Amino acid sequence: MAQSTAETLPSLKRPGALEIISWNVNGLRAVLRKGVLDFFAAQDADIVCLQETKIQEHQVPKLEIPFPHQYYHSAEKPGYSSTAILSKIKPIAVTTDFPPVKTHPQEGRVQAAEFDTFFLVNVYVPNSQNELRRLDYRTGSFDPEFRAFLKKLAKKKPVVVCGDFNVAHQEIDLARPKDNRRNAGFTDEERAEFTEHLGAGFLDTFRHFYPDKRDAYTWWTMRGGARARNVGWRIDYFLVSEELEPRLDAAFILPDVMGSDHCPVGVVLKAT
Repeated sequence: MAQSTAETLPSLKRPGALEIISWNVNGLRAVLRKGVLDFFAAQDADIVCLQETKIQEHQVPKLEIPFPHQYYHSAEKPGYSSTAILSKIKPIAVTTDFPPVKTHPQEGRVQAAEFDTFFLVNVYVPNSQNELRRLDYRTGSFDPEFRAFLKKLAKKKPVVVCGDFNVAHQEIDLARPKDNRRNAGFTDEERAEFTEHLGAGFLDTFRHFYPDKRDAYTWWTMRGGARARNVGWRIDYFLVSEELEPRLDAAFILPDVMGSDHCPVGVVLKAT
């Protein structure tokens, strides 16, 4: 796997800095066969958050993954959705109590890890799907309740939230905005919910550093050579509580890392 040498790559971490990576792997077992361990070794991130792992915890070959602390949240439906946090730093606690069992399907979409100075939330937001059949659930239930969950955490400590949000927020965040009006991931409702996330006290870290950068995408359809032509969408994000802004050292996209239809994204936080 080649690493990108684009301008969005961070400089070498300063002593004490923390690098966090987020990646929708579209099947963890699949990317393990495609050399993801080489990427982990080369990138040397402190924490990696994965989405769409599509595994049950008992299927994980833990000894092959070079992180001493591994946490998996699996969907009830085998081979579907699911998330994981891999960390070199032991968290104080890891919870999977959102969303509530009684009101949401259990799809392994959210993990919250508490560290000394912040909460780290790993999320795989539901796709609104063809004909927008999950749009009402997504924007009427999941998004607002997830935002309330983040705000509750933020009352205790600053929050870093990362993952596949399944929305291109602005026209600059996808290659063909006019062609995708009312398509899943670019409806007014989904975009408005993301705006509400930012309005709740969170920064889009990539746009913080690169407010006008175009052609910076994190997902490409597998059809029609879209990735080779860079016809993509930016739907994977790191958001941080505004009070963490002084600690932001870098935000980046690694478009040349292959293995999934998404690529990794990341942030570097300065030492406290």
